[in-house]
Amino acid sequence: MIDTRSLDDLRQAGAGRPAPEAVARLYHAAFEKYGVAMLWSRKRLSNPTITQALAVAEALRYEGNMQSRPLAIAIEDACRAAV
Repeated sequence: MIDTRSLDDLRQAGAGRPAPEAVARLYHAAFEKYGVAMLWSRKRLSNPTITQALAVAEALRYEGNMQSRPLAIAIEDACRAAV
């Protein structure tokens, strides 16, 4: 079944919930790969929440380019699976 929840719904569901290891790994990979070039407005946290991971995915979509989009989608998919 396809998860049709919006990103706002996911943010709300994940608020305050620590990101599972798979989500955190993708979150940190985003900072390693794209750092200040695309995530200049985000602070890297050692233990992100699901909502914070979604914020990074959104930044990759809007501040990034076509190369960053697959990672944004992977973060969003991992967050969907976690909530």
